Amino acid sequence: MWGGKSKRSAARIDTLVGQNTEIVGDLSFSGGLHVDGKVRGNVVATTDPHAIVSISEHGEVEGEVRVPNVLVDGVILGDVFASERLELAPNARVAGNVFYNLIEMAAGAEVNGKLVHQPGGPKLLELRPPATETGTG
Repeated sequence: MWGGKSKRSAARIDTLVGQNTEIVGDLSFSGGLHVDGKVRGNVVATTDPHAIVSISEHGEVEGEVRVPNVLVDGVILGDVFASERLELAPNARVAGNVFYNLIEMAAGAEVNGKLVHQPGGPKLLELRPPATETGTG
């Protein structure tokens, strides 16, 4: 996973949030995003079904993460929606619910919230409208 060779480890990084950087507000991206700093807002992959975010052991996201492929070795304070794959490394700390298609979790990783398996991918990234009651009468 974190030391072996994989296609994901060679993923192209289009956007980098450096270790001494803090972003306040939502961050939308396509392609690859690597977070070494802090993001205080939602992290959302735009229409790219192969988008990937990696959050290093120094990285922190305070908000929702809606990305097809998520690699975490840092902190997420919010819900995670990974429509393809979620990898949690030993230093990963997630305080929120996790909705995933495929998950890999290393010893030492921590999730404080529900783990919800939802196969079928893309539906996880769509914003869900509020539930409405329909009455038959």
